[in-house]
Amino acid sequence: MLNVQIVLFDGFDLLDAIAPYEVFSAASMHAENTVNVAFVTAEGPRSVTSGINGLKIEASGRLNPEQAGMILVPGASGNVEGDGPDSIPAILGRAMDTALTDLVAQALGQKDIVVATVCGGSLLLAMGGLLEGRPAVTHHLGMELLSATGAVPVSARVVDDDNLVTGGGVTSGLDVALYLVERELGPRIAHAVEQLFEYERRGTVWRETGLAPGSGQALTDSEPSIAAGETPITDDSLGNPPPHPSVFDGDWDTTIVTPVGNLKVQLSISTRDGMIRGKAAQGNETVEFVNPLQKGNSLTWSMRITKPMRLNLKFEVAVDGDRMTGSAKAGMLPASKLSGYRVS
Repeated sequence: MLNVQIVLFDGFDLLDAIAPYEVFSAASMHAENTVNVAFVTAEGPRSVTSGINGLKIEASGRLNPEQAGMILVPGASGNVEGDGPDSIPAILGRAMDTALTDLVAQALGQKDIVVATVCGGSLLLAMGGLLEGRPAVTHHLGMELLSATGAVPVSARVVDDDNLVTGGGVTSGLDVALYLVERELGPRIAHAVEQLFEYERRGTVWRETGLAPGSGQALTDSEPSIAAGETPITDDSLGNPPPHPSVFDGDWDTTIVTPVGNLKVQLSISTRDGMIRGKAAQGNETVEFVNPLQKGNSLTWSMRITKPMRLNLKFEVAVDGDRMTGSAKAGMLPASKLSGYRVS
């Protein structure tokens, strides 16, 4: 028996979940009931409100991360722009704060479980730190954010990375499920489902096998090859060294306002020998600035954070006396406002 658990969370996208459910149910009909498909949640049996007009679906059980078979995680449906409570990043953030990512992390450690995602489902796992270094795909609007989490974005309809299979936009749920049916039950069952649905699977499934294209181009944009935390700085277009100390030097208490809450971060910035260095402390975690660059009254840098989610953020700040203002940005996420004051 092939067990398929489709995970629901409040705000999930209906088509992301329903299309695979129908494919696996049809496969069971053609394969003499050898497939068992069920809606589950991280909390257990309950009514789950989708992001499409508040339509509710009943989940029959709790996600079991040790049950052999497949786990499929859909994306969210909500506002693409903005940072309100009904925005897709906010919905995914709330789902990430449940036990869901921990349960999926357990499942990814099992040898007999395949985890699949549709559309923003891969973003949900990636923001929880589960896809770091792994090839994956999501909706085209979220590919930059996927890269910012440390995953390796691949522009394909379906990406197969062994025990992780990810699909792109909303309708790719059909393609993901049909591919998994072919992979687990064989092409004849998958073909029978295609005929029943009058739908042919789209696109070539990307796998890291065979000859690689000869372009030599990386799958993701890389930062300039400069040691983390150290970059020559200039304060004019001619590249002349700035006066020392820099206007940014000192310790700063800052607050970053994000769609999933406010972050208190302490910044320490110093200039020495024409190089600017910086680090950020949040709780007991300290991270160095990557590629800090000052030009006039503007300072930019990149930085890896793990709370409230795993992201590579790009910062740009300015100072006015002892006051700092600016923003932090990652992919499709709305820019988060940063503000703070120099404390020393």
